[in-house]
Amino acid sequence: MAGTAGTPGTPRVLRAMNDRAALDLLLEHGPLSRTRIGKLTGLSKPTASQLLARLEAAGLVLATGTSRGRPGPSAQLYEVNPAAAYAAGLDVTPERIHAAVADITGRTVGACELPTPGRRSAKSVVQQVTDALDGAVKAAGLTRDDVHRLVIGTPGAFDPNTGRLRYASHLPGWHAPALLDELAAALPMPVEYENDVNLAAVAEQHLGAARGHEDFVLLWNEGGLGAALVLGGRLHRGWTGGAGEVGFLPVPGTPLVRQVTKANSGGYQELAGSQAIPRLARELGIAEIPTGPYAEVAAAVVARAAEADEGLHRQLLETYATRLATGLASLVSVLDPELVVLSGASLTAGGEVLRALVQAELEELAAARPRLLVGAVTEHPVLRGALESALAATRDEVFDTSH
Repeated sequence: MAGTAGTPGTPRVLRAMNDRAALDLLLEHGPLSRTRIGKLTGLSKPTASQLLARLEAAGLVLATGTSRGRPGPSAQLYEVNPAAAYAAGLDVTPERIHAAVADITGRTVGACELPTPGRRSAKSVVQQVTDALDGAVKAAGLTRDDVHRLVIGTPGAFDPNTGRLRYASHLPGWHAPALLDELAAALPMPVEYENDVNLAAVAEQHLGAARGHEDFVLLWNEGGLGAALVLGGRLHRGWTGGAGEVGFLPVPGTPLVRQVTKANSGGYQELAGSQAIPRLARELGIAEIPTGPYAEVAAAVVARAAEADEGLHRQLLETYATRLATGLASLVSVLDPELVVLSGASLTAGGEVLRALVQAELEELAAARPRLLVGAVTEHPVLRGALESALAATRDEVFDTSH
């Protein structure tokens, strides 16, 4: 019996699979010739030509110049049409909202930073989100209707069972019961919400130190101390979205913190969070500690210590590494990941010096011995992860519905 349209193995499905494979290759490699696409996909020249004609007619690829610098006649090159679709991302912190819009190739085409000081209501949150998005959209020369999807990253997580934000009492205005409904009414595109540290892990998985790895932990230390867990290539969020909220973890070396959600802190946060670093520097007698927001001060102190790497600065790094490894030991003992990525300014500022110290301490404290790497996505990693997440869904939507 002949298969119906859409049955696996039918010409329509095979064409769709080949088209998607070609588009993914163009995204990965940039402009390619028909011959090169044929070789990479295993398709004949006539089939590759038909494929490119379909994609060009659908507005998904463009002919862009010719190959040069090789013997023989030049060949027409093709690339993914950047204007085929756009996606947006937001990184929300208590102090500001960073927004950006990217074309379907992943290139950022517009960005906006909106300060958000003081107390906020749900109504003001909706206004700030739309203002930040509109600022990025305007900078890109687009309109809201051009954006296919938006991913918003926040501290904590929206509980999928209640729709309420948890684990982030320091984010004013984001805990109103009807907030998600109000945002959905104000925004004309599908909106997804994700924990900020999870998005930093998405950025590292797509673009950075975790590329090619399916089981890893990302430890984040900046405004707060947290982790993202990627198991089998997928984010593990937990029943309430709270997987990886390791700042609340009880650890040796600090008194137990009770009522942790009310305190918005826990043992590991008190022991190794960014706010502990300036305090440790003062206790050691390190002079000239800068002033400012504690996360920025912490990163500056760690960077200076890693650059000096001797005397009191070396002692600070060793103590900090022991504190970090204390919490990491619990994580790796339970999860046994292939890799741990150190991310967030208070960790990346220490570079290879801090990484090596944490690796050595972890090998003393845990039986599992994953490799540690410093995060490679250091410029707005949460925002980059939001864009990558939005782009992945947008590409599925645009590429797979074009047939």
